Amino acid sequence: MKSFLRSFFAALAAIVAAVLILFGTIASRTGQQPKIEKNSWLVIDLYGEIHEYDLPGGVMSELVGGKTETLTRILSNMEMAAVDDRIEGVVFKMSSANGAGRAMMEEMRGAIGKVRESGKKVYGFSDSMDRHTYYLASACDKIFMPRTGYFIFNGMAAGSEHILGTLEKLGIKPQIHAIKDYKSAAEMITRKDMSPASRENKDWMLAEYWEMFCSTIGADRGFTEEQIVAMMEKVLFTPAEAVEAGLIDSLMYWDEIEEMLKPEGDEKFAALSQSRYAEEDAGKLGFKGKKKIAVIHAQGTIGGRSNRIDPMFGVMMGHESIVAEFKRAREDEDVAAIVFRVDSPGGESLASDLIGHQVEVTAKDKPVVVSMVDVAASGGYHISYRASKIVADPMTLTGSIGSISGKANVKGLFDKLGVTHDFTTKGPQALFYSEYTDFDEKQWKIFTDNHWADFNAWLRDVSEHRGMSFEEAEKLAHGRVWTGRQGKENGLVDETGGLDRAIAVARELAAIPEKDKVTVEHFPVKKSFVEELMSGGGFSAVAEYVVYRFIRADLAETWNMAQSRLYMMEPVDAR
Repeated sequence: MKSFLRSFFAALAAIVAAVLILFGTIASRTGQQPKIEKNSWLVIDLYGEIHEYDLPGGVMSELVGGKTETLTRILSNMEMAAVDDRIEGVVFKMSSANGAGRAMMEEMRGAIGKVRESGKKVYGFSDSMDRHTYYLASACDKIFMPRTGYFIFNGMAAGSEHILGTLEKLGIKPQIHAIKDYKSAAEMITRKDMSPASRENKDWMLAEYWEMFCSTIGADRGFTEEQIVAMMEKVLFTPAEAVEAGLIDSLMYWDEIEEMLKPEGDEKFAALSQSRYAEEDAGKLGFKGKKKIAVIHAQGTIGGRSNRIDPMFGVMMGHESIVAEFKRAREDEDVAAIVFRVDSPGGESLASDLIGHQVEVTAKDKPVVVSMVDVAASGGYHISYRASKIVADPMTLTGSIGSISGKANVKGLFDKLGVTHDFTTKGPQALFYSEYTDFDEKQWKIFTDNHWADFNAWLRDVSEHRGMSFEEAEKLAHGRVWTGRQGKENGLVDETGGLDRAIAVARELAAIPEKDKVTVEHFPVKKSFVEELMSGGGFSAVAEYVVYRFIRADLAETWNMAQSRLYMMEPVDAR
């Protein structure tokens, strides 16, 4: 049976790959990309998942999950649009059903500002608007909605999910040690509600987000905080009511926007898609120089060796993948500096340290500037603090310097299922990590003492690299989470800003004259469609990926990671 399934999936994958290669080859040989005309409008569709960079797994991940938009492509295209004489302006088609986090929205706002500073218009169009999406929309010159659109404008909330009750019903007994009170990710399986420390942390984060939201919207649209609160009391607006309240500017359907932006005398609106514009050579628009700045992207949960899509944890950052990119950039003589783009809630402590060590090694040779995106906390901070400089978006979630470790006794579950286990052992502590026994008092002391020793060694290293005493660093640790703006104030980061500011800092540290242009290269380099399929053995490699890599290897790494010591953080508020 196993042999049959293996052969079946391999054959199926090979057939799919062959068909796709055929279509790709035909398209590459017979198709020509349309020329970009004058008076074109770049249209950015903000809908669905928004990742910081291209997902690992290349063509296979796109086949399974589809191609998703990335923040990197949005920022790059808008940078080109600001100086491209063929581009008249930018239109954001935005929906509340988008996966961009707060810091991503902040960076897009910055890009909108640069396009507007160039003298070009940026318009926002939405058929479904919420407070989170409105934060981006308010940066545009004007906001349009169809008369039947949805508009919800409410306050902020931060919650937590707890499965301890479920584990109790299943007969699973967790034994978790968290360092320390503010490390609220552990509370998912240790409590049935949020602890006072967790509530305190969420409260101060919401207060910070609220202040930034109100001050920004106030500057954009002229609202006072009192007016914002009053509008949130209403909660639901028809688009017509939103126009009357000054939240948006006009009621328009998409075809009416096309008609409005159509050049006089032309028959149709010259819309330019994200994917088409991304194929343009940025060098022809002046974004090219002899010296290079490498941008190494690190996104997802940290664990295992390779970047991948994991069936349980989603997007994963593997230490060998990231180390290889640092080595490549370090050995490239034309690379003057490196920007390490981090978007991660943390993960396995060992993998985090291996990446952080490579950052430190590289920083001794070339400047390494960390650029934090939505979240660079816990393990995400662990891989960052040894860089030359740290730049975080004001709304980045960072810090969460703490650790969670333990095991779960699943004997109760197996008892319910009628499954029994028996053991014979030789030597002391043979069942120390057994899933069928609790830690006894002696074992718990050994375990927690070791956990504290590892954590204190990490915190000591943080304090030394950030120029603090151990006591000063400890006041910022034990799981406390901070915004990028707070991180700048307390010394966890050096500056606030987005990718553009991190690149500017990298230029300064590399002593590149301001008049000199640089080439920005992004890593990992995305392979072409055919390269992805043909690398590693062609069709057989694709079949092996489907059958072996995903089913056996990825699940095995998932299981190993679930039992590892983790530097993870719980999101404070998704929206």
